[in-house]
Amino acid sequence: MTAAAAVPRLFGDAFATAPEEAYAALRSAGPVAWAEIAESVHALVVTSHRAAVSLLNDTATFSKDSRRWAALNSGDVPPDSPVLALMAFRPSLLYADGAEHERLRVALEDCMARIDIHELLETTQAHADRLVSRIAPAGRADLMVDFADTLPLLVFADILGCPAELAVRMVTACQGIIGAGATAAQAAADFAHILAELIETKTADPGPDFTSWMLQHPAGLGFEEILHQLYCFVGAGTIPTAAWIASGLRLLLEDDAYAGDLTGGTVTVRRAMEKVLWTRSPMANFSVHFARRATMLHGVPVPPDVPVLISHAATGTDPALPPGLGYDNRAHLAWSAGPHRCPADSQAGVIAQTAIETVLDRLWNLELTDPGVPNRHGPFHQCPVSLNVRFRPQPADARAAAPTGGRT
Repeated sequence: MTAAAAVPRLFGDAFATAPEEAYAALRSAGPVAWAEIAESVHALVVTSHRAAVSLLNDTATFSKDSRRWAALNSGDVPPDSPVLALMAFRPSLLYADGAEHERLRVALEDCMARIDIHELLETTQAHADRLVSRIAPAGRADLMVDFADTLPLLVFADILGCPAELAVRMVTACQGIIGAGATAAQAAADFAHILAELIETKTADPGPDFTSWMLQHPAGLGFEEILHQLYCFVGAGTIPTAAWIASGLRLLLEDDAYAGDLTGGTVTVRRAMEKVLWTRSPMANFSVHFARRATMLHGVPVPPDVPVLISHAATGTDPALPPGLGYDNRAHLAWSAGPHRCPADSQAGVIAQTAIETVLDRLWNLELTDPGVPNRHGPFHQCPVSLNVRFRPQPADARAAAPTGGRT
């Protein structure tokens, strides 16, 4: 990749406004093509669904260990680049291969298996009701900022056994990381510090919560390992879920195929949620891999030690997909695939569906006031910058008294 080469940019105003134009340009260059993902930072991006599946299942050729990143090691990536918050190496399962990945993933999945789905639904419902009660009297709201951004963090705070005062700090830090803006590095440091405080608290006073379960797991993870597993768990679970909630609501309200059938209830909501995973993947471009040696991917040369991103957004709208596949088919790559496939799809689904149904149930005559808004900036996620709506004002009710934070 030469610095002079003109390639699509997966950041900035143009990309936030019309990401499909960048993906079309990438597709025209092949199933895998170069893109600029931040100022002076280049990567290969996979837009072909078939090529992505091939890569995600080829652990012999491709590694997740970003310590291999040649441009970063040589100083060619700006040290303050916003993408480093999510791409620089951390000792977590996200960047691990082989036996190390298996050890860390087993610990995470064992703890996730202890999350009671019914309790998760009740917790989500309580927080969703409280957030809706805050905005119900006004008749107007930005459901991105006032609801979708906040709800998953409140739920995860409960899952982690997080003291209530840390939840607000988590919201700010997580948004800064995924936004890949100028403050991303500081946001990542803030988030790590918050998690360190939480681990120290639970070491001294364990409880029936995810953090304590990680501390007690037979794998015997150390302080730093637990910190970075939690970093991955919370970061990957909250912001994409917020984007899923917002994009699901946006689709239901602006697409005539759904907007006239909101009385269809759960079936309609779930159908819209599945379509979002195909056409508006919450994680737009991620699943970073590095070739261990020079190789070919579906006819395209891939040099060793350069980042190769999967465009989860572009693979879901790949024109080469079989016609008539249907959005209820779950072959999309919104959850990635292979050994690094997201293990929390069912939990995320409970949170997102409960959130969407609560809004539709409680806010009457709901309509968008600014359809067609751009996405938030950054290469990694696909999320509307705002979701401004109006609805029939109504008094807050007793549901506003739901719990305000996690366990202590």
